[in-house]
Amino acid sequence: MGAYVLTILVFLPVLGAAVILLVPKGRGTWYRWIGAAFTGLQLLFAVWLYAAFDTSTSAFQFTQLAVWIEQFDINYHMGVDGLSMPMVFLTALLSFVSVIASWNITKAPRGYFSLFLLLDAGMMGVFVSLDFFLFYVFWEVMLLPMYFLIGIWGGPQRQYAAIKFFLYTLFGSVLMLLAMLALYFYSEPHTFSLITLITEAPKISVILWGFDMKWLIWFALFIGFAIKVPIFPFHTWLPLAHVEAPTAVSVILAGVLLKMGTYGMLRISYPLLPDQATAFAFSLAVLGVINIIWGAANAIAQEDLKRMVAYSSISHMGFVLLGMAAVVSPSLGGAQAGMNGAVLQMFNHGCITATLFLLVGVIYDQAHHRYLYYPKDYEDEALRGQVGFGGLATHMPIFAGFIALSFFAGLGLPALSGFISEAMCLIGGFTAFRTLTIIGTLGILLNATYFLRAFQTMFLGEPNEKWAGLKDMSAREIGMLAPLAVIIILLGVYPRPALQVISVTMDYLIQLVTAVGPMAGM
Repeated sequence: MGAYVLTILVFLPVLGAAVILLVPKGRGTWYRWIGAAFTGLQLLFAVWLYAAFDTSTSAFQFTQLAVWIEQFDINYHMGVDGLSMPMVFLTALLSFVSVIASWNITKAPRGYFSLFLLLDAGMMGVFVSLDFFLFYVFWEVMLLPMYFLIGIWGGPQRQYAAIKFFLYTLFGSVLMLLAMLALYFYSEPHTFSLITLITEAPKISVILWGFDMKWLIWFALFIGFAIKVPIFPFHTWLPLAHVEAPTAVSVILAGVLLKMGTYGMLRISYPLLPDQATAFAFSLAVLGVINIIWGAANAIAQEDLKRMVAYSSISHMGFVLLGMAAVVSPSLGGAQAGMNGAVLQMFNHGCITATLFLLVGVIYDQAHHRYLYYPKDYEDEALRGQVGFGGLATHMPIFAGFIALSFFAGLGLPALSGFISEAMCLIGGFTAFRTLTIIGTLGILLNATYFLRAFQTMFLGEPNEKWAGLKDMSAREIGMLAPLAVIIILLGVYPRPALQVISVTMDYLIQLVTAVGPMAGM
């Protein structure tokens, strides 16, 4: 099984989508159970893969290589290392949880679950591809299902949100395509193999329009990946997409898709263009700090709970960028802390933000609104500016407990997973860019501001009689959130199971980048 496990992980959801399409129309319950069965089976394979993964080597494991288009050296090449393994497990876990969260989808469930499984396959394919052409195919495969999932099953502005998401992502994809072609044609031999390009891409010495071709490739890749993260100023598509998307799609959007941007930088940009990676590190750190502050400041200003969580994602991804920039730290320990922290933050943020969006969906399904404060243009003039909920902890204690856990993990409370990964990013950032990191720590204070304000507004104070009839979480809702809660606590107390998988690969990547590029510090 080990020789084909990655192919199984990628194409199992495709098989599930095909089964759903073969089931006669009008069998809504069948579609749900088929989706749960195939994503659940995928999760079991991911758990087996994680357990069988050898943490002592940075080499790619469970590789599979087959010739695809021989004339252009395009191969079906898959493998996992310490960078991709956490993302593979995260994708499988959140896909399964999201299917369970989609149990109440009644509008065209056949189309919804089949598209969701195709999205799952595209995401998984990105994280295991070792051929740039194959990577790009999977990158594009996930674009279309996400467009329809937002555009058909989203909120009132779903069509505008879907189009904006599609155009932003497609623009980045076009630039990525140009970069991919440049790497192919200007490397010797011409290849799309990411492993071969590690040694051949740095040798490219072509001048185009007066610019070093490697810098043109770097910026094309950077913009393509930056849109996905998203990095300021390419972030404007994200809040609207989150607000309009169904709950489960928001979970995938924040939990997995945002990580694909930083994953792409670490998988492709860093090892293939090490000179550019080190020279751009300070700029990346600046952008990371902007993300931290800008995202948090916008989150404070939000009246909509879901929009607040969306902006918080922009802020928390800034810590990933700061940790990645620490690759140029004069201290090897600082570089290791930053890079390990960046990957761990990608995983931890995926679990925390997925939990938050699921919890927003829980309250929205009953109350049919998610306002912390009713907006000034709300249709009922008497409610404008009033608190949206208030005192929910009285009759929704389990829901309040899950929210408290997620909020405190998000603001970086020690003994929860968000703390250790953010701390490692800050340690690495401090050794490389001290002043910037000091500024970035203000984001922790801002994060606490909006999370604590939201908790106080929703759960403390006198109970609002209007919401006295709200029921606490159901067994299904508790079941889908429990695994994420366990991970948040476990990795906060004992992060070694994740760091063991990540660290050897990050050590190799640090050596690969800094051995070629200049060291930098501030």
